[in-house]
Amino acid sequence: MKRLFIPLLLLSASVTAQNRNALPPPVTFTTAEDHKNMMEQLGITSLRPGYSGNPDGANPANYDPAKADPWPELPDILTMKNGKKVKTPEMWWKNRRPEIIEDFEREVYGRVPDNVPAVRWEVEISEREFMARRPVLARKLVGRVDNSAYPHIEVNISMTLVTPADAKGPVPILIMFGPATLPAPVQPNRDDFEKLNAAMRELLSRDPEIKAILDKYPAYSPLVRPEGYSPFGFAPAGEPSRQQELINAGWGYAMLDPSSVQADNGAGLTRGIIGLVNKGQPRKPEDWGSLRAWAWGASRALDYLETDPTVNAKQVGIEGVSRYGKAALVTLAFDERFAFGLIGSSGKGGATLHRRVFGEGVENLTGSGEYHWMAGNYMKYGASAGKYGEMNASKLPVDSHHLIALCAPRLTFISYGVPEAGDAHWLDHHGSYMAAVAAGAVYKLLGAGDLGVSNDYKTEKMPPVNVGLLDGKLAWRQHDGGHTDAPNMKHFIEWASRFLND
Repeated sequence: MKRLFIPLLLLSASVTAQNRNALPPPVTFTTAEDHKNMMEQLGITSLRPGYSGNPDGANPANYDPAKADPWPELPDILTMKNGKKVKTPEMWWKNRRPEIIEDFEREVYGRVPDNVPAVRWEVEISEREFMARRPVLARKLVGRVDNSAYPHIEVNISMTLVTPADAKGPVPILIMFGPATLPAPVQPNRDDFEKLNAAMRELLSRDPEIKAILDKYPAYSPLVRPEGYSPFGFAPAGEPSRQQELINAGWGYAMLDPSSVQADNGAGLTRGIIGLVNKGQPRKPEDWGSLRAWAWGASRALDYLETDPTVNAKQVGIEGVSRYGKAALVTLAFDERFAFGLIGSSGKGGATLHRRVFGEGVENLTGSGEYHWMAGNYMKYGASAGKYGEMNASKLPVDSHHLIALCAPRLTFISYGVPEAGDAHWLDHHGSYMAAVAAGAVYKLLGAGDLGVSNDYKTEKMPPVNVGLLDGKLAWRQHDGGHTDAPNMKHFIEWASRFLND
């Protein structure tokens, strides 16, 4: 009797097809429908409206500092739930820190499930490039998430990794949330461009209407070499980019596309990594939101970097601006492998205190525009009626000073710009400074320098613009630019390098 051999690939495809046919397709909700579903799960019948950035609009945001702190007392960062004071680093690590993590996971950012599938990284492109005449090794990577348990959803994490080609050894890396593009893709030479153009014209000419157009313009080239390109990459315009600053300093960087992990909207919560784990079903109240999902993606990127010989895996950091600044802070707080973070203009849900009523409010994060960033349970704190009655930010068991403290004693740089240049009052810069001041108590407990001021968040004043508090492992600097951390990049690199080289 002949033994039948079935190729492994065909067997795998067959099993995947069977799984797909046996499982229902993902639920398709609009953002409004998903938001309503979570309200119903929580028994919330109404939410307070979010604040408007328009002073003449309905429910305008407060910008009066005298009215910004209706709940001025923050939960003490070094007092445990049983009332005991945390007096030693051991008590922090063993008792207090786990309490804070539990509160954040249950009430604010959600829990990462135990059954999140594995990620297999592949290098799709690897080439030598130049960044302003500096040779670099650029790699385009994809992290394929195992979807064998639910083949209806695919998650492929997109990342690029760029390191100096002339480095003498492994280099520090800053993972940056943003489009995962290669810095200066190698372009065909002029002869090859002519061949490509000839082939393109021939292909297009197969359509009679297009051929008639091309015949009118015989010198037209469908493909044009990118302007400013040279064998040394694209010519820089003005100041060096943030990425160029890193390369100039002898560091490398990775660009991680958050949207390849999880969509930035409520309708996407039954897709992406959250939808894959939930097999296409809507979230439960303690399930993770997009911020935690993006942070999970950054941790999987670090998994890969730990295997790359050009990377110093002990010196990998995380960076983001605005909503990605929130995600960067969440990443640094929950994954202790990250050595440092640059947290740019993160606002509410990031470094700014939830309890502050200045610009953006908790109500903006519980409404249908931004709720997907958070756990479903967070919606309770914007409720005006329902199972929980009327709730507000003062009921939260934790606040952003706790989140910053979870990063201690690792390097944490809080960055903002100024409203005059576009980093809007909406972000509540002072609320972030207050949180950093309060979090400093944990840095001091663990023997790491903080901002170098007292930890009295009620009385400490923000330093002047362009004056950094950069002597400790917790740092603050407000630059005179807009909604970006670019003006702070060089200060961040110098500050972090000082500690990394100790």
